[in-house]
Amino acid sequence: MSSPLLAKRVPDSVPAPMRKPVPYAPAYEALERDEDKTRSDILDTLSKIQQTTYANGKHALRAMHARSFGLLRGTLTVLPDLPQELAQGLFQRESSYPLVMRLSTSPGDVAEGSHSTPRGMALKVWGVQGPRLGGSADEMTQDFVLMNGPAFGTKNGKAFARSLKVLAATTGRAPALKRLLSGVLPATEKVVESRTHPLGDAYYSVTPYLYGQYMAKFCVTPSSPQLRRLVDRSLVVKGDRDGLRDAVVNFFGQHAGVWELRVQLCTSLEKMPIEDARVAWPEEESPHVVVARIDVPAQQAWSEERSRVIDGGYSFSPWHGLAAHRPLGSVNRLRQQAYEESSRFRRERSGMMSHEPVSFDGLPD
Repeated sequence: MSSPLLAKRVPDSVPAPMRKPVPYAPAYEALERDEDKTRSDILDTLSKIQQTTYANGKHALRAMHARSFGLLRGTLTVLPDLPQELAQGLFQRESSYPLVMRLSTSPGDVAEGSHSTPRGMALKVWGVQGPRLGGSADEMTQDFVLMNGPAFGTKNGKAFARSLKVLAATTGRAPALKRLLSGVLPATEKVVESRTHPLGDAYYSVTPYLYGQYMAKFCVTPSSPQLRRLVDRSLVVKGDRDGLRDAVVNFFGQHAGVWELRVQLCTSLEKMPIEDARVAWPEEESPHVVVARIDVPAQQAWSEERSRVIDGGYSFSPWHGLAAHRPLGSVNRLRQQAYEESSRFRRERSGMMSHEPVSFDGLPD
């Protein structure tokens, strides 16, 4: 029997929503007071986190999502015959795209893999056509940046900036960092404290995005029987720093995996706000609906060679993609430049050029 937490983390597959989605209007987004100053504070704090981790380990790391434990090649297939409100942007028509999936833990100081910190899933889908977000005109990718919790830890950019300052003060002290993560990163305390298998988690965009003419959040959930058996399953890593990585490598050494990519359309601005990232949009108001399938074949799920290309050379940002899926709300607005500056810091110190791939053909297997 599914627990209430499991039901929240792995939504049931359901038909298209009964309520009509709300069409997007610019008035639904509102700049925060002193948003430019908040952006500057966030950039300064993330820079301090990266500088601290670089000084400690002499490696230029991401400020967040620093440690990958799965680097996978797969395919995203958009389902056929989606209704009009779901056939938007990338999902307008049935099509298949190659993708890379990066599974990661969040702390910038590479906390031990046994710590039950929030986990991330980043997807980079290649071959996407259509009008693009500013700064990505020559690219062909669509990124999805997801976490294993349905709501962000803070309401808006200003509150996030305050929490980041506390986080920066703990960088290098993993136990203290872990205690703070539930209030800083986009996951609930229960999800943070769960020691479940990472391949059994559902992963959420947390913040809203344009969905063509509508607004939505995204969710990726395990679908194949082998992955479903891992839902809510405990994972004991016994202090092994590579415990999460070993679990993923062992699984994909024997099995393929299938996930569903789902969208949750905004049908009520009162119950599903754009500018309050703490609010998990209620399933009873608008259920998650499957729009695509992600197929990942059995493979070597992590290697030093693949890490050099993906961890070292790729950047993942919700601002890499189509204009039809523009990130919405203050948290997304403020993290646009933060992602860019994090990538720049790593490029300058590693000597590697961060780039959007022109294909995945050269990805090491």
